[in-house]
Amino acid sequence: MPRRTQGIAAAAPNDAAQVRAVTDPQPGAREFELIDRIRRRVHARDDVVLGIGDDAALLHVPAGKLLVVAADTLNAGVHFPEDTAPADVGWKALAVNLSDLAAMGAEPAWCTLSLSLPGGDARWVDGFVDGFLELAHAHHVALIGGDTTRGPLSISVTVHGFIAPGRALRRDAARVGDDIWVSGTPGDAAGALAQWRDGSTRDAFLRSRLDRPTPRLALGAGLVDVANACIDVSDGLLADLAHICRASGVGARVETDRLPASDALRVAFDSQARRVLQATGGDDYELCFTAPSDLRDEIERIAREAGAPVARVGCIEAGEGVRAFDAQARQWQPDRKGYQHFE
Repeated sequence: MPRRTQGIAAAAPNDAAQVRAVTDPQPGAREFELIDRIRRRVHARDDVVLGIGDDAALLHVPAGKLLVVAADTLNAGVHFPEDTAPADVGWKALAVNLSDLAAMGAEPAWCTLSLSLPGGDARWVDGFVDGFLELAHAHHVALIGGDTTRGPLSISVTVHGFIAPGRALRRDAARVGDDIWVSGTPGDAAGALAQWRDGSTRDAFLRSRLDRPTPRLALGAGLVDVANACIDVSDGLLADLAHICRASGVGARVETDRLPASDALRVAFDSQARRVLQATGGDDYELCFTAPSDLRDEIERIAREAGAPVARVGCIEAGEGVRAFDAQARQWQPDRKGYQHFE
């Protein structure tokens, strides 16, 4: 499925040399040499009967589990700045997919990786794999296959996970009266992207949030028996919450001044700019979920155990669409509620 990510228009002028270094075709390793470099570094799982090296992988799906599958593509200059370090590109390529599993409450297991590369740059691939496998090993995800080809820099990943029947978090189960929650500090990645575009002083913390989002897998798993609906925030909070509303046949009220902001975002942007970034900016890959109001203590306990801070930012109401309000209860209408690839 197409990824819902914050778009990136063009590289900043002072990044031109780095852009060329990443994307210009260069002589280097051949296709199967690159594949072998990757294969040698992959960790195995007991449920992988046959992994990298054949026409397809052979896998054991646990009895009594559903297979959960998500796929995303990241393109240079659209989903990440072209000056992004290879290891960060690798991390993000897997993280955005694991975030989809987190939003379903699923346990990750396997992934495939397809790389389109301008040339056989072995050093770039090694760096990419550093970041990709760092995150994969942290969540016991096995790389089981994929493809390499020549072309513009583009990365496609498919992840597979497990969940018990009837327990997956979905978008279509929000109920009137539910609280709306969000994890982390939304707006950080959009703030970094705004700084990059403007060529202004770049905050290292904000840039790390853009380059290395944290998939909230432990939080998603903990919410399986508590939350009613869930989605990961990739296009912007208001836009992604609207998907829940449409699927569930409800409306939503968001109190924008309740959105938790990082210290770095508060320092870098004034309150008006910060509201836009937090409510409509993408690429944070935090979870937005709804849950009954009598489960607030339980949700906060789950969040503490998962190491993922959460904040209650609104409520589900009768009607349709998402309405946003400021601290004075005045309705706030941004120019757009999130990012769209085709406008």
